Amino acid sequence: MTITKNDLIDFVYDEVRMLDEGRYDDWLNLWTEDGIYWMPLDWKQKDEINETSLMYEDQFMLRLRVERLTGARTFSQKPKSRCHHVIQRPYVDKIDNDAGAFLVTTQMHYVETRLDDQFLLALTAQHELVLKDDALKIARKRVDILNCDAAFGNIQLLP
Repeated sequence: MTITKNDLIDFVYDEVRMLDEGRYDDWLNLWTEDGIYWMPLDWKQKDEINETSLMYEDQFMLRLRVERLTGARTFSQKPKSRCHHVIQRPYVDKIDNDAGAFLVTTQMHYVETRLDDQFLLALTAQHELVLKDDALKIARKRVDILNCDAAFGNIQLLP
């Protein structure tokens, strides 16, 4: 199977639509079993293991987050948090069909709301995608918040 630039761009648009529509199980199915979601704490941070991060979540933690968001007894999510992604056209930085490895970078504005609270984040997301069983999967997603050195409340959903 040959992956094209448009396939990669469509993948990113499909992912944010799943998140905006609250289709978290569909979103979890986009990931490899060992996929990592990383949100650095510092601008241009290089080390996710030995430096503090805003988020560093493996599949167990991502599934736990989704269970918390969708659970009937999660009283902190009544009413549920909602989000909206406004993305620029993704940049395709790497297409290696022989290795089944791809890199896509997307700049976006992310809005999250619950009750009277709403906040806006400007960020850059970088997807490391791989081809597994003829489907694109997220092996690693890095989300850099433009004002990462600001004080944040809880980020409930996933930019």
